[in-house]
Amino acid sequence: MCPVRLGRGELTALGDLHFQRSGSGEPLVLLHGIGSELCVWEPVLERLSAERDVIAVDLPGFGHSEPLPDEIAPTPAALAEAVTGLATRLGAGAVHVAGNSLGGWVALEMAKAGAARSVTCLSPAGLWDRPLTRATVPTRSPARRAARALRPLLPLLMRSVRLRRLALMNFVAHPDRVPPAAARRMVSSYGRATAYEATSLAMRSSRLTGAKRIDVPVTVAWGERDRLVRPAPLPAPLARSVVLADCGHVPMWDAPDLVADVLLEGSSHSV
Repeated sequence: MCPVRLGRGELTALGDLHFQRSGSGEPLVLLHGIGSELCVWEPVLERLSAERDVIAVDLPGFGHSEPLPDEIAPTPAALAEAVTGLATRLGAGAVHVAGNSLGGWVALEMAKAGAARSVTCLSPAGLWDRPLTRATVPTRSPARRAARALRPLLPLLMRSVRLRRLALMNFVAHPDRVPPAAARRMVSSYGRATAYEATSLAMRSSRLTGAKRIDVPVTVAWGERDRLVRPAPLPAPLARSVVLADCGHVPMWDAPDLVADVLLEGSSHSV
């Protein structure tokens, strides 16, 4: 496997982002979904790193990244600005960007701002017809409270195939394919994300706008068995849609070779 370089990108006004960098070639930034962190890309990292300079990022307030300052709402556009700042400081310039769920929306915001050479979205958030909630309605998640309470027991609990299925069935079509250690990290990430509530509210109380301004190639890939979002058109001039057969909302463990192929193909085009 290609050598991995871990680091933090100090962003003057937007906190401190944790990232993992590996491989060589054209830069490809990977952005996870809400309640997750960069570890979800593990099944595809080796394939991608063989052909790309891969920069997997913990979004602000998730994983090991600091949240945005209190005065900055964690909207997808603000998260995009933070990731763009990291890419700039790393000398990557305009990058290919791939994102899952919220990460897909953030990738599209980077493209709107002229910071992406191409975008590949896996079940992106934000393509709904109208906001899912009002900005004044707080996010409540009993599942997150349970994940926090059970964190000390997760190494034991995630050894059970039945409990892995129960914990991951809304996100992964085939929870049995997720190793116990990876399942533990996924559930733990969900429970400990410091910016989850604020980011969820910012995401659910808005929607992607201005897609027609995106003038770079965009691939939108939808999981055939996604339980969380439905396929929706993206009115961008250079957008195309594909279906990830037999995959859920977080498809990397369901079909790593298929997902890697889609990410490599999507990042092989630019204008």
